[in-house]
Amino acid sequence: MQSYDLVVIGSGPSGRRAAVQAAKLGRSVLVIEKGSRVGGVSVHTGTIPSKTLRETVLNLTGWRERGFYGLAYRVKQDIEAGDLMTRLHKTLEHEVETLEHQFSRNRVHMLRGLASFVNPHRIEVQVEAGESRTVEAARVVIAVGTRPLRPPHIPFNGTTVIDSDELVELTTLPRSMTVVGAGVIGVEYATIFSALDVRVTLVEPRNSFLEFIDRELVDDFVHQLRDRGLGFRLGSKVNSIEFENGQPVAMLEGGRRVRSEMLLFTAGRVGATDTLDLPACGLTADARGRLTVDPQTFQTAVPHIYATGDVIGFPSLASTSLEQGRIAACHACGEPLPPAPAFFPYGIYSVPEISTVGLSEEEVRKAGTPYECGIARLRETSRGHIMGLNGGLLKMIVSIETRRILGVHIVGEGATELVHIGQAVLNLGGTLDYFIENTFNYPTLAEAYKIAALDAWNRLTPRKEAVAEVAAAAP
Repeated sequence: MQSYDLVVIGSGPSGRRAAVQAAKLGRSVLVIEKGSRVGGVSVHTGTIPSKTLRETVLNLTGWRERGFYGLAYRVKQDIEAGDLMTRLHKTLEHEVETLEHQFSRNRVHMLRGLASFVNPHRIEVQVEAGESRTVEAARVVIAVGTRPLRPPHIPFNGTTVIDSDELVELTTLPRSMTVVGAGVIGVEYATIFSALDVRVTLVEPRNSFLEFIDRELVDDFVHQLRDRGLGFRLGSKVNSIEFENGQPVAMLEGGRRVRSEMLLFTAGRVGATDTLDLPACGLTADARGRLTVDPQTFQTAVPHIYATGDVIGFPSLASTSLEQGRIAACHACGEPLPPAPAFFPYGIYSVPEISTVGLSEEEVRKAGTPYECGIARLRETSRGHIMGLNGGLLKMIVSIETRRILGVHIVGEGATELVHIGQAVLNLGGTLDYFIENTFNYPTLAEAYKIAALDAWNRLTPRKEAVAEVAAAAP
């Protein structure tokens, strides 16, 4: 029986980062992956596939050029599922090769099979039918991720009623689609298929969605989606799904019906912990298969066993999962940890993108902090006009008392890239003056920061003080 300093179960973002970090610290590391290839959900059915499909759709449809050339503009007139899958498979192959090379050069051992605990330090791995291996672990990181929730009353069939994992294996594109669940995954896929000119209806039992996003951003986002024909059925629970002429019909509470060629169910995910035999190591998962951890060290109730990534719940982002894996590995190896930054960005790869960092206006108001907002429309920038942007905004929230940046929220083209400027200034304790006093490349979308800062400055600074400041700055 082989012994290791660290055994990582799962090779998604948090698992692979934990493994590589521990290996760089000189520890012996084994990664156990149940899939045929490394990468986990992130590479094979989640993050990378959805973002690849998004980019492929935007390129083939000519979406970014429609502001100038009209809604009928297309780069490729007849787009088929095969067009999307070709680029997806090429991208995934590259990701897998990169990960395998990373493990190899850092001397991380790999074992493919289904892992389950024998006791808190011993793990059995079913490598082939009827065959198993047992390994000993001084420390363990559980990074098994999640899988789509599949309620028994939803008649999944792999063709017309599918979950998000099955979506990446499409053989035909539907002309209409119902998306049940307006979480991040549902919103991303609903808007991606809407950009393909598929008629999409988004169904959500709650009266609102994306509650962790600033409401003004969501309002602008919804306006853009309604403007291009995406339908919303908020506050509508799906009681059942029936079939008419082979097409799924969502029967909503209150009697409404939504019929489409395809129904995508994205209302929740569950931790993939059911096969781990957690009681054998002294752990218990919640009703959704998730594990509870110390948010500073990511230790579970059993101190030498850590859990990271989607299996511990919110925020369930690839970016935060990577950092969780690094922190868990460092702690497991006895290495000191720097304090975590106060704020990290959220990115939603919808069409248009949404990205946010810091406090929302609702959170600032609830805290009782005196504040002001600055708004910039992306079409106000020269670069935005050149690109033909009609929508999108950048919102900056500023403390009235200290002029420090409290939050930056962006919806529109390039939001997930632009947000990092605000992230840096926010975490470094910067103020509104940084954006006013510094020069930005011209023309760029980043100029929206200066426009938003000046908008907030106009609201913060009384007329006489503003004139005095301008006079003092004059040569």
